[in-house]
Parts: sequence; C-alpha cells; structure tokens
Amino acid sequence: MSDLHDKRQYRVLHKTAYTYDAPVTTSYGRGCLRPRPQHSQTLLEHTLVIDPVPQITDETRDLFGNFTHYLEIHTAHERFEVVKESVLEVEWPEIDLAALDVRSVADAAAALKQDTTLDPVEHALYTLPSAHVELSEEVRRFAETAIPPGRPLGEAIASLYHQIYSDFAYAKGATTVNSTLPELLATKAGVCQDFAHLAVACFRAAGLPARYVSGYIETTPPPGTPKLAGSDATHAWVSVFTPAGWVDVDPTNDHLADSRYIVTAWGRDFRDVSPLRGVIFTEATKSSLSVGVEVTRLDH
Repeated sequence: MSDLHDKRQYRVLHKTAYTYDAPVTTSYGRGCLRPRPQHSQTLLEHTLVIDPVPQITDETRDLFGNFTHYLEIHTAHERFEVVKESVLEVEWPEIDLAALDVRSVADAAAALKQDTTLDPVEHALYTLPSAHVELSEEVRRFAETAIPPGRPLGEAIASLYHQIYSDFAYAKGATTVNSTLPELLATKAGVCQDFAHLAVACFRAAGLPARYVSGYIETTPPPGTPKLAGSDATHAWVSVFTPAGWVDVDPTNDHLADSRYIVTAWGRDFRDVSPLRGVIFTEATKSSLSVGVEVTRLDH
C-alpha cells in the first residue's frame, strides 16, 4: 500500500473572523463546524470557541448526516470570530479503479438504480440537479465527451478528473459563489469549488450519484521554505457512487483522495455544506472577512 494511504493524525485549526464598520445588534448563523466521522477518519478531539458568545447554540445532524450548528447572538459587536480546532486520525483505503472496468458507465448507472445499499432518497438527491449543479445542455455535452456511456467505469472516472485538471486553470477570483457551470465551461478557469461542481454535474448527467465534499487537504511548501501559519485553506472534491461503493476524486489536484484528505461535510453542492452563513441586523455599510486554516500532521 502507498504511504499516502497509511494512517495519519492531523490537527486542523480554522479561524473565521468578520469585522464591521458599525455594531451588529443581532446575528443568526448556521454552519458545518465539526468534522464528520466516516470510514476514512476518526474524530479524536474537537473544540469550538465563538466570540461574542452566542445566547443560543444548537448542534444537530442535517439531512446528509453532517453536524450543523445554529448560532444566535444578541450582544452588540463589531467583530465576530469562530475558532474551531480538531484532531483526527485519517486513513483512506486505496482504490483500484481498474476493478470497476467490468462495467461500462451506462451499465453501472443502471445497476445502481437497483442497488439496495444506497437509499432511494439518497440516490435521487445525488442524481438530480441542485442549486449549483445544473444539468444544462452545455454541461451534458461536456459530460458525454468526458464520460461517454459505453466507456469502462474506472477509466471514465479517472479520465474525468484528469480532463478537468488539464483543461481548466486554477485562478482565484475568476469565479464567485454565484458563478454557473456554463460560465465555468466558457472561461475555463475557477477554483476547487467550481471543479467539484462540474465533476458532480458530469457524474449525475451520466446517471451516477455524486456528492460535493467539503474539507481540508494537507499541503506541503516548496523545498527549503517553511510552512506559513494560516496558509492552508478549505478544499472541495467529489464522491461518486459506484457498484464498489463511494469513490472520492479530486479534479483540482488530478488524483484520488488519500490520507491527506480530511472531511468536514458533504451534500448536493456547496450550499448544503457552507462553513458559515447567516443573517445580521446592522447599520454597517462595510465588512471584511479573514480566514486562516492550518492543517498540521502530528505523527510525522
């Protein structure tokens, strides 16, 4: 087994701070603030510090099984900060894509409709269009080229994430949270969120259930360069359901998920797994956002 699939232990520190030019009198927020346990990871420790302290805090599980926090603040403030820190043990299994080639894309899609391991509601949720995953004519044309129905399934999965990696430029600022997939296909530039949405759309267009995964990835600075505090970032990739189970692929980095990948939440698209969103009441006309993420390997 590759050392990229060995068991690892990570500490993840994620700080989010909003600053306003006038007091916020009331704030209502919701976000995915705790990593979810799953087959590839075990949550060992987790702390959450919010300033100002909310008058109401509630943690539940959402439709997709993610931890979701509700925050309600009635203390006037000009700065709002959330600091979450987690320690996790991570070990992803190694996936043999070639073993999936016994079925074509179309045959796998047909077989999955009868697969009892995936709840019919889940199958529908992850196959139908969603807010950020529109199955437009442009998307379907791209999908038919990237993963044609007659192509062996494993080969098609690898080809899709490699094609997105090769054909699209990673460019911060090229898109916004409201950019559409047809716009991405036209500009050929975006970030991990865009590439994940496109891959999800292609799999769904082919009849394969696919979900958007939000989390983190361990990054390595150039040789001889120290890793800067807060230089990491949240990451997004894709999980596609196959006859062998869920397979996680990363079109931004051109490979399958391995033990560098830490899962926070998953859903139909970014809207389901937003780290933090909400409504505020204020006279402020300007605000600023700062985010710092550190992913530190503890057993290295």
